[in-house]
Amino acid sequence: MTRPATPTSSGAKPAAPRKNAPRDPVAAGGRDAAFNRSASFHYFLEDRFEAGIALRGTEVKSIREGKANLKDAYGLLKDGEAFLLNAHIGPYSHGNASNHEATRTRKLLLHKAELEKLLGKTRQKGFTLVPTRLYFRNGKVKCELALAKGKQDWDKRETERKREGDKEAKAAIARSQRR
Repeated sequence: MTRPATPTSSGAKPAAPRKNAPRDPVAAGGRDAAFNRSASFHYFLEDRFEAGIALRGTEVKSIREGKANLKDAYGLLKDGEAFLLNAHIGPYSHGNASNHEATRTRKLLLHKAELEKLLGKTRQKGFTLVPTRLYFRNGKVKCELALAKGKQDWDKRETERKREGDKEAKAAIARSQRR
């Protein structure tokens, strides 16, 4: 058995591939692929449901690249099925002529009992389905849907006041700890 070659006289070793290289946090499920920040500002978020999404291959790759946006997206129940509308998933950078359309309607995959529960709740006045985040779980893209009720302007101002108060309180605590 021969020995591997010794390092060169400059002392540099040949680069060996790392076995446990850190994986992209979005692809590994450690971080959300997309988050709808405006949802909690415009709506009271009540129940949350996890749904799978029927996607094409280039859409999954685009989500891994971080090209998804849920700002104007909403859920719709029709004929016993759930759909995600206006969710923007940008085109895949290495795609070809068969690249996906950015804002196409996508089917949400939910259990029948969850669909029936959502159907009953959304029939009530003022309730709607809002996607709050996209993330990976076990290599599959999941969408968190929230049953939401719209806020009035005064509710939004109250939320903003509460947020500002919390921020000022944290800053005051941090200042007192520094002394």
